[in-house]
Amino acid sequence: MQYTIPDYYKEFTCIADKCEDTCCAGWKIVIDKKSLNKYKHVKGKFWFTMLKSVDWIRGIFRQDKEKRCAFLNDCNLCEMYANLGEKSLCKTCRLYPRHVEEFEDVREITLSISCPEVARILMEKKEPVRFLTYEKEGEEEYEEFDPFLYSMLVDARDAMLEILQDREHSLKIRVGLILGMAHDLQGRFNREQLFSCEEVIERYQTKSARKFVRKLWKEEKPSVQERWEMAHKMFRELYELELLREDWDMLLMESEELLYSHGADAYKGISSDFKRWAKEESNIQIQAEQLLVYFIFTYFCGAVYDGRIYAKVQMAVISTFHIYELWKARWIKNEGELTPEEIVELMYRYSREIEHSDKNLERMEKMMLRDRLPWYRG
Repeated sequence: MQYTIPDYYKEFTCIADKCEDTCCAGWKIVIDKKSLNKYKHVKGKFWFTMLKSVDWIRGIFRQDKEKRCAFLNDCNLCEMYANLGEKSLCKTCRLYPRHVEEFEDVREITLSISCPEVARILMEKKEPVRFLTYEKEGEEEYEEFDPFLYSMLVDARDAMLEILQDREHSLKIRVGLILGMAHDLQGRFNREQLFSCEEVIERYQTKSARKFVRKLWKEEKPSVQERWEMAHKMFRELYELELLREDWDMLLMESEELLYSHGADAYKGISSDFKRWAKEESNIQIQAEQLLVYFIFTYFCGAVYDGRIYAKVQMAVISTFHIYELWKARWIKNEGELTPEEIVELMYRYSREIEHSDKNLERMEKMMLRDRLPWYRG
C-alpha cells in the first residue's frame, strides 16, 4: 500500500485547550460502530457520564446549547480522553484533522485547513509544498476502479502542481493553465479518448501554452461590469449551501455588503487597492498558491469515481477565490489592514462550512457543472 503526505504533515500537533476555535464544538461528531460498541462496555465511575453524553440511537456525541460536545469541559479539554485515555477516542476524533482519500492500493493523507493550527502552518509556509510517498505492507482491490484513468489523473495533477508552483509566472497565468488543461482533459474523457490525454498534459506545460493563455487574457478580458457581476454571482452561490454554523451567514452578508454593494467601479477600485496592498505588505499570492495546491491535491484524483475532472479544478479555483474575497472584505472592514490571524481565521471558517459537509461538496461540484467557468477567465 502506498501512502502520500504533505511535507508539513509532521509539523502538526494538536494544541488542545490553546486552540482558538476547538474542533469539539460547532458540528456533530459521528461515532464509528466499533467505538460505539466499546462505549457500551465502559465500567466504573465514568459509565454514567458516558451513558448521558452519547446519543446511542443516532451514534453521535450529545451537545449543549452552545453546540459543544458533552465531553468538552470548561477548560476546552476532553473528559473522555482524561478519564479513559487516547485509545478511547472514536475514529473521527482520533483522525481529525487528517483527511484520507482512498484509491486502489493508495492512501493520500492531507491535513484539513478547517483546523486553525493546520491553517496557520500552511499560511506560514513560504516554500512550495512537496508531497512525500512511502510504502507499507498490504494490498487492496476495488471492483469498480479504472487504473488507467487514475494513472492519467495522477499525471495531470502532478503537472498542475508543478505549474501552480512555478513562481516565475503570475498566479493568474498559472490558474489559466490548469483550468485549460482540466477543460481539455474533460473533453477527452467525455469522448472516451483517454489515450490522447498525455498530449494535453504535456501541451499545457510549454512556453507556447503560456503565450496562448496571455493572449486570451487580452482578447477575452471581461469588462469592469462583467467582472463585478461574475464575482458577485459566484459569491452569492455560497448562500445555496447547507449552513453548518449560524455565524457563517452573518459573515457572508457582511462581506457581500463591503465588496459588492457600491457597484462595478467601486469593486474594481477595491480590488486594485487590495492587490497593491497585498503585493507590498503581505504574502497573499503565495498563500493563495498554497490554497490552490491544497484543494487540487486533496480532491482532483477523486474524479476517478465520478469523471468530474473540470468541476474539481473549478471548485479549487473558486474556493480559493471565495477565501480571497473574504480576506479582501475583512481588509476593507479594517480600513486597509489584515492580520495573519485573520487570514487563518477566514480560511478555516470557510473550510468548516464547505469541506465538512458531503452535501456541500456535492452541491459545489454540481454548481460547477451548472455554471461552467470560462477557463480563460480564471
